[in-house]
Amino acid sequence: MASTGTSALKRSKPNYIYSIVGVAIVLFIMGIMGWLFLNLQSIGDSFKEDIRISVYVRTSDKNTVGAIEKFIASQPYAKNVEYINKEKAKAIWNKENNEDWGKILEANPLPESIDFFAKADYVNTDSLTKITAAIESAFSKDVADIQYPKSLVTNLNERAAKIGVIFLVMSIILCIIVIISIDNTIRLAMFSNRFLIKTMQMVGATRNFISKPLLIRALLNGLISAFIAIFLLFGLIEWATSQFPQIGMLQGISNSLILFGGLILLGVGISVFSTYRSVLKYLKMKLDELY
Repeated sequence: MASTGTSALKRSKPNYIYSIVGVAIVLFIMGIMGWLFLNLQSIGDSFKEDIRISVYVRTSDKNTVGAIEKFIASQPYAKNVEYINKEKAKAIWNKENNEDWGKILEANPLPESIDFFAKADYVNTDSLTKITAAIESAFSKDVADIQYPKSLVTNLNERAAKIGVIFLVMSIILCIIVIISIDNTIRLAMFSNRFLIKTMQMVGATRNFISKPLLIRALLNGLISAFIAIFLLFGLIEWATSQFPQIGMLQGISNSLILFGGLILLGVGISVFSTYRSVLKYLKMKLDELY
């Protein structure tokens, strides 16, 4: 009886190959969405922490400027604090505007400033308002103005919230589609084994005896599909990182472990569940219904 099951499984290998490839492709697509979802906050934080805040100073006294710079650098919200003198300000302006106005103007009208970037948790209207008020209060005589793109901060936070909700809904819908797709793929692969299952039942084989080799095969197929998907996803991430190095700063080891572990659980879990459900279905069916 065992040899009969083994030979039948061997004859249905092409179906399993198609099943493995089909499940791997679906898991790969799910992995891309999963990577984006897990790194969505990091992507948003990177945009927030790229907003420059400029504290324009009235004085050129190095001690005063140093005191302001030291004060800002000591705050928990600040990162990459830098003193921008007139020459640096001119170089930044020329780079951003792709022209050199020094050929027209002899004097440099740009003010000196202390520029810094706020950490992502502080890049919102309320926090930045408190930050600017604290700096102006501490150095009211020496700080002329504090500027940052207020409209960009407001729009960035509003859009980040909307994108998060939209992406969550899309991920849930995709997850449902993935589960249904894998389930249908497994059931299609099991269709070729329906006569084997029924024949073994008719000669007195127990449910566990019939389902055990099929469930083991489903477990192995799920693992193979998951590892193929992980390999493809890892290759895609590495390629994207080589093209856009900023991506390497977004992903963390914990997120990658969660993602890869989730793909393995999803691939194995659905494969085993769908196989077992198919076995029960064919065991309950009459022989005439199999045709």
